[in-house]
Amino acid sequence: MDTAYRLVLEPPSLDDYQRLRKESGLSERPREEAEKGLTGAWASASVIHVESGETAGMGRVVGDGGTYFVVIDMAVLPEHQRKGLGDAILTALLAKIREAAPGALVSLLADPPGRRLYARHGFVESAPDSVGMWRR
Repeated sequence: MDTAYRLVLEPPSLDDYQRLRKESGLSERPREEAEKGLTGAWASASVIHVESGETAGMGRVVGDGGTYFVVIDMAVLPEHQRKGLGDAILTALLAKIREAAPGALVSLLADPPGRRLYARHGFVESAPDSVGMWRR
């Protein structure tokens, strides 16, 4: 990761979370839901631009602490992309999982822009053995 940034193992502020989701192209979440989600994560990581203090990226993990984990909310602001921030966030989150539960299953839903990043970290498509499903 570029030395103009520092990684912290904590969630972004609620305002930064909302801004990161919106500006990186993720769906917007109602403020009340976002606040509950931020406090309910198993692990979080944020990247701060040292000079400006701006939160430039984030990632979170939800899970049971021992068996299953899901990587969520991976987002880097467009002007800070291609600097290794997503890689640093994902590396830190996976290290935390590995330390807590070496044999755990880690999953995620990969939007097209993130697929190369996830593949570099060993994620593979689960189909046809299993298929990701979701509902709102």
